[in-house]
This record gives sequence, structure tokens and C-alpha cells, in this order.
Amino acid sequence: MKHHLKDKEFIQRLTNDDQRALYQLYDKYSGALFGVILRMCRNQELAEDLLQETFIKIWQKIDAYDDTKGSFYTWAYRIAKNITLNSLRKPDLLIQTDDLSVYKDKEETSVEVDFSELNGAVRKLEPHHQEAIALVYFRGLTHREAYEEMGVPLGTFKSYIRQALLLLRESYGQELTIIVLLIEIFG
Repeated sequence: MKHHLKDKEFIQRLTNDDQRALYQLYDKYSGALFGVILRMCRNQELAEDLLQETFIKIWQKIDAYDDTKGSFYTWAYRIAKNITLNSLRKPDLLIQTDDLSVYKDKEETSVEVDFSELNGAVRKLEPHHQEAIALVYFRGLTHREAYEEMGVPLGTFKSYIRQALLLLRESYGQELTIIVLLIEIFG
């Protein structure tokens, strides 16, 4: 609750064009947002640029934030995710190879995620749960794109995500608040 009150103060100052409030929000949330962006784009330099774009958008659109619809982090997370997805969908993002004929295309991108970094909990999930998590959180697909790729109904796909997040929450314990946040956003 204390964090929420402090965020309200920062946001109020930000709506009054107080740049220091933006710096304080950046200090508080940039690490978490950078992690989300980096996992989606897998490019340090691009992730840094996209993080900067995210905070510029926050500065420009702060009047659109409504604390009755969710926390500031949730709102900022959505901005970061949308900016990253938009940048990844631009056709001019080429992967340079010797023959210059290979480009990053949705059909050519496979779900290859090294779950060994994640405390083993993700690896213990059923294969369909792993794939659903990988499509949404590691490749950055929307639910609509991901369920089509998996070839299952949208409701089924959403239940895969929800079940996987609940199982991960059990595995990681109460201290992992990001899992709770993801359940709130996508549940």
C-alpha cells in the first residue's frame, strides 16, 4: 500500500510536468521493464532503446493513466510490451547472415527457450503449458497469435496460461509477486 501511495505522488507530480518524478519512476521500475523488454527482443542495445521509448511514452501519455483500472506498473508494462511488439513486427528488422536471404519471420521463429535458468519450475510444467508460456512471455506473441500458432481454441489457450501461472506461483512461493501480477494482467 505504501508503494501505491508513493506512486500516486510521483504520478501527480508527473502530470504537472515534474521531470524529477519521471526519473524517480524510472529508478523504481526500469529494471523490471528492461527485463520484460530484453526477454522479448533478446537484444541488449535494442532493449535499451525500447526502454527509453517506453519512458518517453509514459511521459507523453501520463494523463491517460487511470489508477482505478490497475497499478502504474501494469500500465507501464503494457506500454513496454506494445512498444517492443511493434518494433519486432517492423519488416525492416533483418537478421544479417552471409547470404542475406534470411529474415526474421513469424513462421520461421521457433519456440526455443532455455528453461534451465528458471529454477526448474517451468521445466516441470506439461509441454502444452511450457509452449503457451514461451509463446506469450518469451516470444511476446499476443494471446490471439499464440493460440492460432498452437492450434487450440482461444479459451483453451487462456486456460493453459492461467494454469501454468498458478503452478509457477506455487513453485516459486509468495515472494515472487511478478507471477501474481501476470495472473492479474492475463488471467
